[in-house]
Amino acid sequence: MTEKKKEHVIGVDLGGTKILAGVFDLEFNLLGKSKKSTKSRRGVEAVIERIARCVLDAIDECDLAPDGILGVGIGAPGATDPESGKVIFAPNLQWRDVPLKAALEKQLKLPVFIENDCNIQALGVHEKELKGRPKHLVGIFLGTGIGAGVVVDGALYSGFNRTAGEIGHMVLDVNGPKCGCGNRGCFEALASRTAMFNRILAAVKDGQKTLLTDMLGAGLKDMRSGDLRKAIKKGDKFVQQVVEEAAAFTGIAVANVINLLNPEVVVLGGGVMQALEDQMFDIVVRNARKYAMSGVDTGIQILASTLGDDAGITGGAVLARRNTPVK
Repeated sequence: MTEKKKEHVIGVDLGGTKILAGVFDLEFNLLGKSKKSTKSRRGVEAVIERIARCVLDAIDECDLAPDGILGVGIGAPGATDPESGKVIFAPNLQWRDVPLKAALEKQLKLPVFIENDCNIQALGVHEKELKGRPKHLVGIFLGTGIGAGVVVDGALYSGFNRTAGEIGHMVLDVNGPKCGCGNRGCFEALASRTAMFNRILAAVKDGQKTLLTDMLGAGLKDMRSGDLRKAIKKGDKFVQQVVEEAAAFTGIAVANVINLLNPEVVVLGGGVMQALEDQMFDIVVRNARKYAMSGVDTGIQILASTLGDDAGITGGAVLARRNTPVK
């Protein structure tokens, strides 16, 4: 009996709040996906079981069977060791030294490959969105936190301790707000969704007027990036100022990346950029060009990703495809 041809790969984006799994063909066209809440408080084993169920649901959604799947690539938040398949430390999940690859392979009976989530997103943007053309690329992803993925000579660059890309902890203002890492003035403490929300919440507590309280109530419960966009479109100057300052700091970070690494392309992605591109992107580019050393940024493209929430699962599919021969 001939073995069934395997013509699909799975990409998984594991986050602190949600798990997203997507089924792709070998040209990285998305065929279907499934989403589950992470529920990290239930513990490691429960989360791994939820990842497996999410993968199987995505396969079922596409009317496929697991024996037609070539492999699974997963992006995990925090420090990962792709060789051992372990998540070394994921603060948002409260994980340390979790053998994610081995545990998922046991449940799914499929080859599983892991990487840092921002590395995976950069890989997805590079391969699918930019067709693998740029030799050197940095993807910066703004969400609850801020991270980056670095592509050098067409391959992911992980660094000596496999933690390259922690751009969110580049210090931009030594007298700035306290960051979750313990330092002050980190990029993440100045321009992430969390940073913007914290600033808005503190100002409202001090009596600042904003349309957001009319939209969401005095406690600003369940505030999202899209709410900031709506408030700005309704003329909220305070929210506009918060967003524009975050964009300005993002531009400075991009300039630092250009000065240090001189990539062909810098791509901006993540939920914040997806929701607030119209309000942020031009300011980011303007500040990046302003603070990059004269002449260093010549010919370098600064782009906003169009993959949005699918960048992680797309990169996961690319990782799986690169690591498994077609059968």
